[in-house]
Order: sequence, then C-alpha cells, then structure tokens
Amino acid sequence: MTAQVLVPGFAQRVRAFYSLTKPRVVSLIVFTAAIGMFLATPAMVPPALLAAALAGVWLVAGAAAAINCLVEARIDSRMQRTRWRPLARGELGVAEVLVFAAVLGGLGLWILYRFVNPLTMFLTAGTFVGYAVVYTVLLKPATPQNIVIGGASGAMPPVLGWAAVTGQVSVEAMLLFLIIFAWTPPHFWALALYRTQDYTKAGVPMLPVTHGKPYTRLQVLLYTLILFAASLMPYAAGMSGAAYLAAAVVLGSVFLAYAWRIHAAYTDAIAQKAFRYSIAYLALLFAALLVDHYL
Repeated sequence: MTAQVLVPGFAQRVRAFYSLTKPRVVSLIVFTAAIGMFLATPAMVPPALLAAALAGVWLVAGAAAAINCLVEARIDSRMQRTRWRPLARGELGVAEVLVFAAVLGGLGLWILYRFVNPLTMFLTAGTFVGYAVVYTVLLKPATPQNIVIGGASGAMPPVLGWAAVTGQVSVEAMLLFLIIFAWTPPHFWALALYRTQDYTKAGVPMLPVTHGKPYTRLQVLLYTLILFAASLMPYAAGMSGAAYLAAAVVLGSVFLAYAWRIHAAYTDAIAQKAFRYSIAYLALLFAALLVDHYL
C-alpha cells in the first residue's frame, strides 16, 4: 500500500518540477538556438556539438524558468492563466526549487564550457541573469516597457547557437536576434490585451494596464511593422534567398493582418488568435531560414 501511494506522489513531484521549466517556452528557445547553429555553417553541424549545445541551452533556460516561477509565485497565484503552476499551488518549497534551478543551471553551463566553448557559456550565463534577474525581478514589476527591454534575453538563443558553432557573434547572428527582439512586444501584448484583468489583479504594470488598451493596440501594430521590416533583413544582407523572402512576406502579411484587426476592430478572440499565430509565425519563419539555407 505504501509503495502504491509513493509512486503517484513521486510522479506528481516529477511533473511539478518539469512544469517549472516551462517546456513549451523552452522548446521554442532550443529550436531557435538550433537554427542559429545550422545557419552559422554551410555544412552540417557535428552531432556531438549540436547535442551538447542544445542540452546546455535547454538546462539553463529551464533553470531560468524555474527562478521566474519562484519569484512570481504570488503573482501566478492571482492570475487565472498561471494559478495552476506548482509554486502558486504550494506543491513545491522555495529551497527545493532553488536547489533544482542551481543543479540545472550549473550542469548546463558546465556542459557548454566543457563541450562547446567558453563564449557560449558566458553568453548563456548572461542570458540567464537577464531573464531571471533583470527582467523577472527588476523590470516586470517596475515598468510597462518590461517586455521591450527584457526581450533582449529572449532574443539571445540564435546568437547562442551561432556562437556555439563559430566561437564568435557576427552581424548575421545579430539579425536573428533583432527578429526575435522585434517579435516579443506584439507577441506578449496580444496576450496582455485579453488578460488585462489578470495583470491588474496581480499588480503587474503591463502596457494595457498602465496606458490602456487603445494605446497598446496601436503599439502592437507599430511593432509588427518593425518586425516585418526586421524579418526582411536576412534577405537584404545576403544571408538568405528568394525562398525565405517569400515565406517572410507571406508570414509577415498574416501577422500584420492580425495586428491591424487588433488595432481597428479589437476583440479578445482576435487577440487570442494573434497570440497563438505569433508563436507559429516565429517557428515557421526560422524554419524557412533553415530550408532556404540548404537549398
């Protein structure tokens, strides 16, 4: 009987720790890091290097997500979207989450240093600090520009991938950074528009809370225009060809259509569709870069 009780309890705790790493968010991070690795070389990336770099990035990103959940446990408990998280529900303790994050992050950084290169390790460590400390602790509770400034950390994965292969950060890597940096505000503000009440209740100064929904809707449109322009820069710089250009125009036009509808004829349903599309947009855009690279 004891064993039957312990097994479900253990499985539940494993699921709780796993959910702390925000697997869906981290999967997009790892995917864009992988694209950065493949774009950095005309040949194929050595499998051992690919595995080590992506494992290291995944572990450190998971650790940063766990710290984010720890710091925001009170906020998460007040928001419908996040009240299910294990810390918000009191399923895990502070000390064990800190140990979990330290083990994950330390192991990830060691893998990057030992099997990839020191530059990638230091850049990844900086990204961890940028997200877990600068964004989560300092920016998010203090300014409605938290997403814009903090977006620099979220835009780093392809740069990490590029550095893992080449040992340096080039202009091409920064173009990939720019795309994700410009993508972040319309992506998150679309979410914030239909979750404004949640953010108000939690006391988080997201843009629609501090400046109102009409202003935020305009900013979504303007940043989507910036994103559209940024997405064309790999082609303008000779980094990609016509196949990517066609994909960028089509994908960007759909995103712009959503942004225009958010601005001119807003409904929560449109904002939800725009948020979901923004995730697919980024994945498909980077996939198009990869396909174009090997054509």
